[in-house]
Amino acid sequence: MPVTLTRNTTISSDALNTLRMESWADMGPSDWDPVFARSMGWVCAHKGERLVGFVNVAWDGGAHAFLLDTTVHRDFKRRGIGTELVREATALAREGGAEWLHVDYDETDEALEPFYRGCGFVSTPAGVIHLEPYVE
Repeated sequence: MPVTLTRNTTISSDALNTLRMESWADMGPSDWDPVFARSMGWVCAHKGERLVGFVNVAWDGGAHAFLLDTTVHRDFKRRGIGTELVREATALAREGGAEWLHVDYDETDEALEPFYRGCGFVSTPAGVIHLEPYVE
């Protein structure tokens, strides 16, 4: 049975949390409804009814879109699913009118830089402020 990609498929927080917990260490549950409400869109990968991949495209409402939460279930890695998710998310962002698609990733994971480079991303200077934990 092949893996199929869909855009903006209805997906529960439980299904997405299960995928993320089975894919990443230290990934706690989240309520995804507020995320989906602010997204340009998202792409899911399914093998039959099983969710095996996901990527979110956040958007500033203008020229910039942001690739977030790229996830492939650990049993399905190294099969090209992540690359296909990113390609479909790139098309979604382009069709939605974004001019730029940004991604950031953990530099300590040596597989991520070549993965995203292979998907067409180039390194650029950027800045970031770590806001966690938030304290008033």
